Amino acid sequence: MKCRYLKQFFSLVLVVFCSTAFAQTEIKSKVADFLTFMPIESASIYIKNTTVGTISNSDGKFVLLVPREFENDTLVISSIGYKSFKTVISEFDSTMDVFLEEDIASLDEVLIVANPRPTTGNDIVLRAIERLPNNLPEEPYLQKGFLRHKERNKKEYKWLIESALTMYDSSYASGARDNLKINVDETRKSYDLRDVDSLFSYTSYLRYNAGVNLKSKTLVRDTIKTSSLVKAIKWNDRRTNGLSNLFQGRLNLVRNSDMRQALFGENILEKHQFALDTILVDDGRKIYKIRISKSTEFVGLNTKNIFNEGFEANGWIYIYYDNYAIKKVEYELVAASEAQKRRSKSLFDTLVNHKLAITYKEYQDKMYPSYIYYETPKLVNVGDRSSDRKKNEELLGTNKDEQFYYTIQEILFTEIIQDPDAVNEALQGEWSADIFSSRPYNKDFWKNYNVLLESEEEEQLIRDLSRRASLFKQ
Repeated sequence: MKCRYLKQFFSLVLVVFCSTAFAQTEIKSKVADFLTFMPIESASIYIKNTTVGTISNSDGKFVLLVPREFENDTLVISSIGYKSFKTVISEFDSTMDVFLEEDIASLDEVLIVANPRPTTGNDIVLRAIERLPNNLPEEPYLQKGFLRHKERNKKEYKWLIESALTMYDSSYASGARDNLKINVDETRKSYDLRDVDSLFSYTSYLRYNAGVNLKSKTLVRDTIKTSSLVKAIKWNDRRTNGLSNLFQGRLNLVRNSDMRQALFGENILEKHQFALDTILVDDGRKIYKIRISKSTEFVGLNTKNIFNEGFEANGWIYIYYDNYAIKKVEYELVAASEAQKRRSKSLFDTLVNHKLAITYKEYQDKMYPSYIYYETPKLVNVGDRSSDRKKNEELLGTNKDEQFYYTIQEILFTEIIQDPDAVNEALQGEWSADIFSSRPYNKDFWKNYNVLLESEEEEQLIRDLSRRASLFKQ
């Protein structure tokens, strides 16, 4: 009898211990501008001197799960151009919005004091590229992250995946192709309704893999096996939206600036010009705000089997004044050549083909990726481009709003792991960057994992998608 009671006692102790070990405090609020009351998107919310953090969504709202061990540490809420908000985590009031005040440094004062420093946008960016070996990690590390991948036409969501990722990077000095890896650890949501309208993927797959040249507008969806269409969709996913392309390719602008024909490589000024706009403040530090614009040559991505050439760059780059570390890049590739402008406007109804934002966080004097946003249109049905298009669409019941998808990938990095033993242990397993394969839902895992908070619009679209997906399966 005593033995049975002892077992029950120790079981209770174990439950209490485990619940305490994994206990977390949820803090949530909204970040807004002090003067305009407008929400501040992509504000950084993090625990000081740690890698635990998140960002605000388009509504300015956020949720952060904080391990109990940090409840007496400092919470920092910051955004470029604003004074930071700081408080002890245990004292944070989730019922109140957080208002940030504007904070701008004087450009004239800084330039007078900093006479020997580079003073033009081009020279500041070149100095930042030169300092990358000092500012980026030089030892192998892992990063944990959360991915939200979504695709929608102009009317509705067609696909949503939410996954937990692990990224391995051996160092900035090593080539990304062989020394940067991505693994999909867990999947939280996966709704896919694309096989009902992705005929273009099917015809492209046949053209490049079987040598069969068909026109998608001559095909009838009901005559194609769903399994064949899904196979073609996955092939198209990997060549246009695979994580390996984003991390190992040219669009990883800062990390891969030392790769062959890099966009931010040795010929950077032939394809970009940089103009110093002003100097702002980020969490108490001066930061250059520099405009990115076109130069003498077009920008190209050299994507296999896709015409990804003839662009002009546009955007902003933010560089710390004190150590020339790159804090953030906002980068667009806009159709500029006549061939690309015709293609982009006809197929996608937009001239912006690639939209990228990468934010970095400083940890132990090195800059690590914190948040990545990537958007690109992806063709799913060529449709009718003749002068009688509107009339034909009405007769066939088709719509140009369903011709292509806006594809968006967001990645929030939540943890940095530098311990050599932990890094080596992780490398012993099999790695797969395939976000398109379904996985069982692990409820316990997601209870303790920081994710991106959906906006109110996204919440509604996701609910609609989940309902339609359930009906589609039936």
